[in-house]
Amino acid sequence: MKSLALLTDLYQLTMAYGYFQNKMHGYDSVFHLTFRNHPFKGNYTIACGLHSVIKYLQEFKFTTEDIDYLATLRGNNNRLLFDDKFLDYLQSMNFSCNIDAVPEGMAVFPHEPIVRVQGPLIQCQLIETALLNIINFETLISTKASRVCQAAMGDPVLEFGLRRAQGIDGAITASRAAYVGGCAGTSNVLAGKLFDIPVKGTHAHSWVMCFEDELEAFEKYADALPNNCVLLVDTYNTEEGIYKAVKVGHQLQDKGYKLAGIRLDSGDLLSLSQQARNILDSANLHDTAIIASNDLDEHSIKDLKSNGAKIDTWGVGTKLITAYDQPALGGVYKLSAIHKPRENWRYTIKLSEQANKISDPGVLQVRRFFDENSNPVRDILFNTHKFDTNTQQENENSVLLLKPVFVEGCCVYTNPPLKDIRKCALRNAEIFSHLTQYPVNIDLDLITLKLEIIEKISSPKLRTIKSATNNQAISNT
Repeated sequence: MKSLALLTDLYQLTMAYGYFQNKMHGYDSVFHLTFRNHPFKGNYTIACGLHSVIKYLQEFKFTTEDIDYLATLRGNNNRLLFDDKFLDYLQSMNFSCNIDAVPEGMAVFPHEPIVRVQGPLIQCQLIETALLNIINFETLISTKASRVCQAAMGDPVLEFGLRRAQGIDGAITASRAAYVGGCAGTSNVLAGKLFDIPVKGTHAHSWVMCFEDELEAFEKYADALPNNCVLLVDTYNTEEGIYKAVKVGHQLQDKGYKLAGIRLDSGDLLSLSQQARNILDSANLHDTAIIASNDLDEHSIKDLKSNGAKIDTWGVGTKLITAYDQPALGGVYKLSAIHKPRENWRYTIKLSEQANKISDPGVLQVRRFFDENSNPVRDILFNTHKFDTNTQQENENSVLLLKPVFVEGCCVYTNPPLKDIRKCALRNAEIFSHLTQYPVNIDLDLITLKLEIIEKISSPKLRTIKSATNNQAISNT
């Protein structure tokens, strides 16, 4: 993998240059990546993207080609934007931050940090854009997939979105994120190869249209792939297509194989699936699955199931791979503490007249508490007051959500197998999808610190902000 150091917004580089010119680039700092609202109006979010973050940071380095390009950039007076000293510094810079993050597959909640970054100010700033790009997208897709799988109530969900995805990289990362969220497989063969995700699929309408007769098309496909025969039955007349599929199913049985399934891709999926099930069962093809596609999402799947659709497997494409009803998570990355040499750490806060946009100061951590049956009961967001590797201990009834990933630039985290991440996400979704109100409390010391900082920087105009923050804090405790 080549370095993606230039995968950033220009303002990250101009700020970095400003830090360098003011000799601030080495100041120690702490940033947190959080989000403000659950996507899709849901009540939980599935963290995803850490795998990609690790790969990005392990390769983070400004190459000669990167520096050569930056040396060509000019300002509005047509003079060079960056000087040679800064560019030399960038090229010699080695990543040295501490990174703590929530493992993939865990349920997370608004204002809880998904990633915490501590290190030289210039490095923390330069990685912001890429971290947001990765975490925002993959967390969004894993959460959408989780919602779809919850609606399917245990039926397999296949991710079929490659052709409608936002570009090649978007398709590959989304296929992985969808699998994390609970999908049983993907049509994306490259994602299958890269991540060991089961690959699934059938033929398109073009296969049927290549033959003069639909039955001949089905028979030729069955001859070619007798051990993977799923027939798309709606190219012409769906009912006739089902009966022709039955005939091919019996031919496969005579040869020692079975018709794995039929796929419905248009029309009234409720009535067609019921009709198809009756036809297949009457023909003694009870184990032939009915697979449905056609712009499905969690809402249409829920409606179909509640009305008695006879669908065994759900192929979900566009509305999953594009997060159709909410195209962005809206994660943010905010400075929460900074340390100037020979001075004390200074906690920082971003104010807003909207209470949910006020950031939290400190070095944040989240503790999740469990009851005697190991069910989560609440989260506590707190300031650790620690500026070194987190040494706080877990105990039998709680865990810390942020885990060490990089220590002084070296990766100390081992990614679990993807199948285990998926199992974690399925467990979390099963728990949190049924909790309409899960308490996320703010530690009293953090509330006090936050209010003290607001008071310190407050003016008469900003006093309403303090009041809004105080009300928010009270409602979260």
